[in-house]
Amino acid sequence: MPQSASPVKDVLVLGAGIVGVSIALHLQKRGKTVLLVDRRAPGEETSHGNAGLIERASVIPYGCPRDIATLLKYATNRSADVRFRWTFLPTLLPWIARFWFESSSRRLRRAAVDMLPLIERSLLEHRALMDEAGISRKARHTGWIEAYRTEKAFAAAKRAAGALDEFGIRYAFLGPQDLAAREPHLAGRFAGAVHWLDPATVADPGGLVKDYAGLFARKGGEILKADATTLVQDEDGWSIRANGGVVHAREAVVALGPWSDAIYGRLGYRVPLAVKRGYHVHIEPAGDAVLNHPIVDAERGYLLAPMTKGIRLTTGIEFASRDEAPTPVQIDQTEPHARTIFPLGRRVEATPWMGARPCLPDMRPIIGPAPRHRGLWFAFGHNHHGLTLGPATGRLLAEMMTGETPFADPSPYAMSRFG
Repeated sequence: MPQSASPVKDVLVLGAGIVGVSIALHLQKRGKTVLLVDRRAPGEETSHGNAGLIERASVIPYGCPRDIATLLKYATNRSADVRFRWTFLPTLLPWIARFWFESSSRRLRRAAVDMLPLIERSLLEHRALMDEAGISRKARHTGWIEAYRTEKAFAAAKRAAGALDEFGIRYAFLGPQDLAAREPHLAGRFAGAVHWLDPATVADPGGLVKDYAGLFARKGGEILKADATTLVQDEDGWSIRANGGVVHAREAVVALGPWSDAIYGRLGYRVPLAVKRGYHVHIEPAGDAVLNHPIVDAERGYLLAPMTKGIRLTTGIEFASRDEAPTPVQIDQTEPHARTIFPLGRRVEATPWMGARPCLPDMRPIIGPAPRHRGLWFAFGHNHHGLTLGPATGRLLAEMMTGETPFADPSPYAMSRFG
């Protein structure tokens, strides 16, 4: 897929995950010559490892728990949902404190309102790119299911779902028999489930990014393997080192996800970016067992999703330094529970995959211009929703860069909010 790069472009897009590829496509649609740059092939970092959800129903951001019991459970690593590396905790505490502050009911509500325009466009923008790429068949419009083991937890989930009625989100409450009808091979004693009907799912998230990158290349876009962190400002714009030479462009976009700090930090910007690491492993279904929807076992803290390679078991959050060695403890904690609810065979991979979600404590991404550097733009920090929001982000940033009226007010995503 990579091609040799011509010496001058309108825009360098740094990062070939879902966000960067979507930005490149939307700029290309608007007549810009674009060079897409990454050290790896498209879709092989953070975008590769997720549940495959285009999460149209997730209008309330994932906030920090406010009750002491849950905080203590998480802080002491007594839940598979969240795990802390103790050595990293002192470094993380300022970020956690701000995350907790931003998660009050009033501020969480404000974050939901600010994120709603992107969430509302998420599925529509994916559909447009899928149609253009000729891969619409790869989207499954059957939603996903959140299952609860106790009546108490199920009752709380129903109240939480009802609170979303104002946003027009569609869902169905499933009793045990309804759940069994949708998932005949699901075992375990679940009190009930919430079936979120609006989201779409894909069976290979990294492959989806590669499909979008293939569309970009077929339309004349260039993809280059190079070190995006060599970006420097020059007289005419921005440049990177590649293939023993220098590649120039008038503007540059930093869409490097959890590695974005390698550029903004060097340029003097202070951004409270943290990573939430996560793991997945694929397991063969046993016999003729079929999983029809992604299933969250809400009280055990894991998700099973039907993927091209098998059933993907994904974990919750690990707070650790981005570059520390993997510790897939949460996979080992949750796999025995997963085997009790669905017939699973052997693991497909010997070693679980690990990725890092780029997260900002106010639960909004940064999308927009660099405050002090002309021709430099940023798009990162999408928390748990990079796959969901990539195409909508691409459209919004491309509209800003080309002087169009943006489909949403971009001010909530401005980098300047961090000073």
